[in-house]
Amino acid sequence: MNEGILTGYRVLARKYRPDRFSELIGQESLVRTLSNALSLGRLAHAFVLTGVRGVGKTSTARLLARGLNCIGTDGNGEPTLEPCGACEPCLAIAAGRHVDVLEIDAASHTGVDDAREIIEGVGYRPVSARFKIYIIDEVHMMSKSAFNALLKTLEEPPDQVKFIFATTEIRKVPVTILSRCQRFDLRRVSAEDLAQHLTAICAKEDILADEEAIIALARAAEGSVRDALSLLDQAAAMSADKISSDGISSMLGRPGRSDSIAILRAAIAGDAAGALDAFAAAHANGAEPEMAIADLMDLIHRASMAAAGGSPDMVLEVEKAPIAALAEVGIARLGRAW
Repeated sequence: MNEGILTGYRVLARKYRPDRFSELIGQESLVRTLSNALSLGRLAHAFVLTGVRGVGKTSTARLLARGLNCIGTDGNGEPTLEPCGACEPCLAIAAGRHVDVLEIDAASHTGVDDAREIIEGVGYRPVSARFKIYIIDEVHMMSKSAFNALLKTLEEPPDQVKFIFATTEIRKVPVTILSRCQRFDLRRVSAEDLAQHLTAICAKEDILADEEAIIALARAAEGSVRDALSLLDQAAAMSADKISSDGISSMLGRPGRSDSIAILRAAIAGDAAGALDAFAAAHANGAEPEMAIADLMDLIHRASMAAAGGSPDMVLEVEKAPIAALAEVGIARLGRAW
């Protein structure tokens, strides 16, 4: 049996989880704000991190917990955004076994009794760390009574206690909670940044992937680093570490870009039979109708940007001429096509 299977394969999304803030992708504003807060001594007692799935909320929370409790290799270090990763607090927090850093899944701890346990624990000083830190993931899942129970503690916690909340549904968190926290909105990662990240990982993992395949994966991830790495994992397994654009289209159930361009050209030219034939060919090759429509809309969007004088992002060399030709149709017809 393969040795990798025996020892347990570690998926790329876990293997390449950031170990320091400089490795966070596309969150420069967050890193700059936290860095200034640390240097000026204005670090809040409670944070709420929000954003779509896979942009780094939980990773940021864990990094912040490590940075606040890092003591450096000499044991005299101050709170930092670049934890050493070698001291006892760093190692224990990274392994999830530090007694003073509690990571709570709010989806399974929703009630007021769970909030009371937190409130009781806040009253005790940290056992060995600089700060006692509560990381509450998916905090929007907590009940109204649990939120209400936390209000007083969250407003005036002891100096040695920090709260870090993470959520994908910020609108479900009561404003009374939000007003007591410093809020950070983690933005979607651009397709360009994702493509660069995937290219770097392919080089490290000895995965052969052409540029078009990498761009297709970056687009399909829709701004989520975790989704991008999960798709790369799947594609590498499917193609034995030799990823092609055709293989990606097949895996995602999307038509090839040439198929989508053929469908759109025929439709805009009024050739209904040609458009249907082009779609039938794409469907026969495994393209899902919903994905075909999404791909057509993406092409129309890029052509509309070109028609308006903008510069569409992440356009492959082979797509430039067809998109420029579509742009000549004019924004009005492209708008109708959309």
